Amino acid sequence: MENFTFKNNQLFAEAVALTRIAEEFGTPCFVYSRAALEQQYRAYEEALAGCSHLVCYAVKANSNLAVLSVLAKLGSGFDIVSGGELARVIAAGGDPARVIFSGVGKTIEEMHAALDAGIHCFNVESPLELEQLNDVAMQRNVRAPVSIRVNPDVDAKTHPYISTGLKENKFGVSMEDARLLYRQASTMAGLELIGLDCHIGSQLTSIEPFLAALERTLLLIDELAAEGISIRHLDIGGGLGVQYRDETPPAPQELIHAVRQVLGERPLTLVLEPGRSICANAGVLLTHVNNIKTNGEHRFAIVDAAMNDIIRPALYQAWMDVVPVKVNETAAVHTYDLVGPICETGDFIGRQRELAIDNGDLLAVRSAGAYCFAMSSNYNTRNRAVEVLVDGDQVHLARRRETYEDQLALENPLD
Repeated sequence: MENFTFKNNQLFAEAVALTRIAEEFGTPCFVYSRAALEQQYRAYEEALAGCSHLVCYAVKANSNLAVLSVLAKLGSGFDIVSGGELARVIAAGGDPARVIFSGVGKTIEEMHAALDAGIHCFNVESPLELEQLNDVAMQRNVRAPVSIRVNPDVDAKTHPYISTGLKENKFGVSMEDARLLYRQASTMAGLELIGLDCHIGSQLTSIEPFLAALERTLLLIDELAAEGISIRHLDIGGGLGVQYRDETPPAPQELIHAVRQVLGERPLTLVLEPGRSICANAGVLLTHVNNIKTNGEHRFAIVDAAMNDIIRPALYQAWMDVVPVKVNETAAVHTYDLVGPICETGDFIGRQRELAIDNGDLLAVRSAGAYCFAMSSNYNTRNRAVEVLVDGDQVHLARRRETYEDQLALENPLD
């Protein structure tokens, strides 16, 4: 996280002290670095130089309009999984013609909206979806651009909740069914077959699963070509991991170099859908210690962020680094469970962490740019956190903190 560094014993985001941000905006507060977002996106673009390609940022990782607009200005495409994400991309200035629509549960209304917008491609995940999309396109007298998501049955060796490429996962269709679907789709007047899609999971820390899936999908592309079904683009998905603790994931350059070696001179446009690897280490969550409590020999640091703000530790047992924003030179080092105020034992940010902290200290949860605010909720009627984006020495309010009035405005008591 090179854009979040210590200077004179306190943590900065680019040129801005995080203590200043906490004072101005309060906590909990998500802080994102524009430079980090741009750096990670450009790593993909530079590695793909000279190759026909499309990098589609996975909106689900972090869908804040400020984040999306930073990427849109760089020319990024976008991978969406809902009509709401399409609306966000458009509002942020993204080009719908560079949008891939993934997901197993597209509605008829979402299909209409995506065709209205003129998206690049639908990643189709079932026979019924193929038929529905054809019917919608026929009603509109257009042809819907289609890629079929193939499940290669490759073990990504990641957390089971974020594995997507095995037979028992809900995503995509089997290699055998894919052959039948491509043949069926090639006869449908409302569809234009343009690609093949494969995504095997998230937080991958090895290149090998990517290459195993790639080799299987290339065999399928060759079989289809022999039948006269031409595939123009190959979407290898996203899922490249980041370092949260002691992982050693490959850099985008390493992954893409290996993929290009396997592709050789094939005339395929390469599509990627990175999310976490672009934004995870571009963000931190600021939280204050509200109370220090002991139960026997067990110490708790009760902070003002909670599982409604950052559910990854509770949901995935994810380890996220937590550091004091300003070095406390007078506090003794103790081992703490970092817990929030929500009425759940599962409400924790970290367990058994050695920290020198006192009540009132400001902490930063690192690597909080992906799957944190995007998965947050109002559980316990807590207002969702404020989000800011740092650009050099400037701080942009990306999303104001919710109020109780915001939450209650959508509800009506019974008369």
